[in-house]
Amino acid sequence: MIIRIGSRDISAVEPLAEALGRPVSDQEGLTDHTVVAHSNNLEVYTSFDEGQIWTTAEFAQHLDNPNWRHPDSISPHGDRRAIWHAAVRLHPADRELTGPEWTEIAHRIARTAGIQRPGDDHGCRWIAVQAQPGRLDLIANLIRPDDTWTTQPHRLPALLAAESRRIESELGLISPRSDPDPQQAVQQARFAGRTRQAGTADTTSQLAGLLRYLADERTGPLATVRGLVEHAAHRLEDLPDAYGPDSAHQLEMVARRLYGIQQSLESMAAALPVAARPSPVWPTQSAAPAIPTSPTSPRLAR
Repeated sequence: MIIRIGSRDISAVEPLAEALGRPVSDQEGLTDHTVVAHSNNLEVYTSFDEGQIWTTAEFAQHLDNPNWRHPDSISPHGDRRAIWHAAVRLHPADRELTGPEWTEIAHRIARTAGIQRPGDDHGCRWIAVQAQPGRLDLIANLIRPDDTWTTQPHRLPALLAAESRRIESELGLISPRSDPDPQQAVQQARFAGRTRQAGTADTTSQLAGLLRYLADERTGPLATVRGLVEHAAHRLEDLPDAYGPDSAHQLEMVARRLYGIQQSLESMAAALPVAARPSPVWPTQSAAPAIPTSPTSPRLAR
């Protein structure tokens, strides 16, 4: 699971269009199958919950309304960019989630991001949109009804990364690698030691274990490299059209080829004869820290 926090905006129109994958329209309606979660203190959602379908333009206007109701409200940074947007992307090989699962993820991320707080009936307006496969978008207006700004945690990317790991563990989702495995050198040293001590009868078992280790989706070095490539591709998506999207697409193709290599190695490992003695058990690591990002680029959490 990758969570990308975009730059704050003055309007919800572009973030909502990005979440939908198409322009905002006053003709297209959104149901609770698409808007899987939202703030719970808004009287305007009463009719929505009763079955009335809002258009995408009405949702954007609803999120933008606090800007007009509180024209003098300024952020702690001295600007009026009140629209906060975070995009959540699952691993391409993850299973298809149910509606309640998307709703649970949305509320957990909203709480971690500080836009939803238990017992706060006067919080900021936000919605969670699940309109594209394997993707969830949270869009919030940080201006509260009392004309104050919502305070978000200082180490938000790190907190979102930690929450992502917990969600992945609980829902059985794949965790993309975001940095080299600190245990990799230890694992390789242990394997080299076993190889020197192993007899001829264990050679194929050791080689099969090595290939499985190289292809391992959680701790293998190829998964680490693929995670870094996917990370770079997501960051390039926000660059100008002259080179950003094309480069991102090329990196996505590289990531797919790496995944194909992992599958080939797994097949080769399965085809090797295995000795009667069990092959080595490779140590695993439960979680990996997030990649640090530069202060001038959109913050990323993995």
